[in-house]
Amino acid sequence: MAMMLLGYLDERWRNLSSRMVLPVTEWIWRHEYWLPPGITWEDMKETEEISYPQPRHLLLSLPLALLLVVIRFFFERIVALPLSRKMGLREKVRRKAPPNPVLEAFYTAQGKCPKEGELIGLAKQCDLQPRQVQRWFRYRRNQDRPSLTKKFCEASWRCTFYYTAFCTGLAVLHDKPWFWDHRECWVRYPQQPLLPSIFSYYMLELSFYCSLVFTLPFDIKRKDFGEQIVHHAATIFLISFSYCANYIRIGTLVMIIHDASDLFLEPTKIFNYLKWRRLCDMLFLTFSAVFLYTRLVIFPYKVIYNTYYYSMELYQPFFGYYFMNSLLMILQLLHIFWSFLIIHMVYKFLKSGTMEKDLRSDSEESEKGDDEARQVKEAKRNGAIHSEPSGNCIGKEPPLQLNGRSPAANGDAKTR
Repeated sequence: MAMMLLGYLDERWRNLSSRMVLPVTEWIWRHEYWLPPGITWEDMKETEEISYPQPRHLLLSLPLALLLVVIRFFFERIVALPLSRKMGLREKVRRKAPPNPVLEAFYTAQGKCPKEGELIGLAKQCDLQPRQVQRWFRYRRNQDRPSLTKKFCEASWRCTFYYTAFCTGLAVLHDKPWFWDHRECWVRYPQQPLLPSIFSYYMLELSFYCSLVFTLPFDIKRKDFGEQIVHHAATIFLISFSYCANYIRIGTLVMIIHDASDLFLEPTKIFNYLKWRRLCDMLFLTFSAVFLYTRLVIFPYKVIYNTYYYSMELYQPFFGYYFMNSLLMILQLLHIFWSFLIIHMVYKFLKSGTMEKDLRSDSEESEKGDDEARQVKEAKRNGAIHSEPSGNCIGKEPPLQLNGRSPAANGDAKTR
């Protein structure tokens, strides 16, 4: 089936190439950009006995990515959702914001966290107290946050994939010489035959990251959303370029190193949502140790050092050499960024004795967020909000009534 698809894609690729402007395609696929000096595309032609990576093979990842999106859709509804109920996942009860056209228009058009001046102006427009408007925005923000069930289903899908990908990588690479001796990555490079098992492993990983790009608008938005986009883009470029330039041995090492820590991350999230503290804490420490070791030790010293120095023992640097190392350095910078977050979380864990927040900024905002606390302090300082003697201000406030005056204002009117 795969060979039939490759034959079809090969034919479509040739038809597409014939319609494109030849100077542009010739410029993009110049062998000086992709292959080391002295090697041309003629040296990389496939024969009946030997198969080499071809750029057209990557087109197969697009229908496979769509297939993964469909599989994920059914997995989350048929497997993950019933599993969350059986494991006792409990949703947090959230208060809904009462309907208010003025506040809703501001929320959707201008921002979810109004500043002090905007807060007072909205309170006057709605004939409410500033604190009631503040409360409305907090309830409205809570409504937009993803539920624990959605988080559980997404983490379950990723957990399933990372375990599958890591086990596939071990099965494919355990008997390969470059898995144990990294200098073997450059033996007979770039004329290294493409094995069917390596091709399948590549398509699995590339299809998954392409599927993450397809589902990006629907997935949970975290505070490191920008870094995640850069990570996905760098990973797709790295996998695609390493395949076209036949850096497949280095590419397989990069993929299995990343999967080694990710397979501990998603179960940690799952048990954090379930409030299984001991198991969650144990997995969190395991994930932290594996992540820091694989991303800050193995990756730079076994992969980046390998591509940067060992390859120059055979060939002079060329465009592919610089481009490949640039993508690896982008990934390493992201590793350092996430390592700082993880080390900070480990410090808080050792200080408090438990992990109270989710990883990678996935924690749900508290009932009274930092932005709101800052707004309350500023308003109190300017006299817009009067402090109460004690207790929780949320519990002591009168209920929201957004179709007229607040209870306190109505009471004053009756007294007068």
